Amino acid sequence: MGQPNGDSQPKGDVPEDAPEHCPGTESEQAGQASACEGCPNQQICATAPKGPDPDLAAIEERMRTVKHKVLVLSGKGGVGKSTFAAQLSFALAEADKQVGLLDIDICGPSIPKMLGLEGEEIHQSNLGWSPVYVEDNLGVMSIGFMLPDPDEAVVWRGPRKNGLIKQFLKDVYWGDLDYLVIDTPPGTSDEHISMAQFLKATGVDGAIVVTTPQEVSIIDVRKEINFCKKVGIRVLGVVENMSGFQQKLGAFTFRKTGPDGLEEDVTEKVLAEIRAVAPHLEGLTACTEILHASGGGAEKMARDLGVPFLGRIPLDATLSRAAEEGRSCFTDYKDAPSSLALKAVIKKVLQTVEQA
Repeated sequence: MGQPNGDSQPKGDVPEDAPEHCPGTESEQAGQASACEGCPNQQICATAPKGPDPDLAAIEERMRTVKHKVLVLSGKGGVGKSTFAAQLSFALAEADKQVGLLDIDICGPSIPKMLGLEGEEIHQSNLGWSPVYVEDNLGVMSIGFMLPDPDEAVVWRGPRKNGLIKQFLKDVYWGDLDYLVIDTPPGTSDEHISMAQFLKATGVDGAIVVTTPQEVSIIDVRKEINFCKKVGIRVLGVVENMSGFQQKLGAFTFRKTGPDGLEEDVTEKVLAEIRAVAPHLEGLTACTEILHASGGGAEKMARDLGVPFLGRIPLDATLSRAAEEGRSCFTDYKDAPSSLALKAVIKKVLQTVEQA
């Protein structure tokens, strides 16, 4: 059987779901060949720049001073991914690492708030954009520093988002870093594909995938893990966040509802009774399930997909307070249930990354 002619030979990158005889996204014939007719990406391929991206070399050069690059991902919004990325960065900095935290959640940049950097601005030098520093060894970059009004909505299409991500990677001067933590938006959108492409040649250590226990989150997070496998990003492990609620018994508020429906605060009465009758109970931690893991939760999902399970982080008011105040939970709340759980998870991450 003869060989296909030159025009039908695949060139450049050919997507998995491409039609037969796709010329490849980097080919001069991309979007124009007869094989492209009817493909939903025809217009994008026809108008996109052809050939290797000249900015990739600049990104690779900029990333030479970064030892480890770790993505924080989730297929679902609202699972505490940015909180985890922020506290991971605090923990690394407190371990005397040189740390950078890059926020590429273009439409929902919450990192400035969680690092206590609201109102700060980016400065430019002859070396590039300078990160905003929390400490001497913890720098942060986010679109949140560029918005004149924090309530302003960022309504951008994919190409503009990708352009800013590329600019963050090639124009921010981090200096020598031990770790660059990259907080991403939920899902498997343009930002994720761009990040995978832009960092492909720089050696990404892997991704930490955050989920909550309930199946409605697990379903989407499975897709995120499969996305990582498709684009060649190692999954360092899965974290189950909001895994039950834990709090010291003495920190609870107790209320009694009367027959008229009105509530009475009886906290002092209850705690006084505990101190009088069973004082040793006041220091116990009360636990309860909030989000039902009908499908077995993150640990079962990780086992099914063959990726590491890093641990569970409980719901804890102190962690929420630390995020709202832009502080490390390991400083003022180091003995809180969430802080202890986070510390154990981060220890596993460090061991995995630095022993690779």
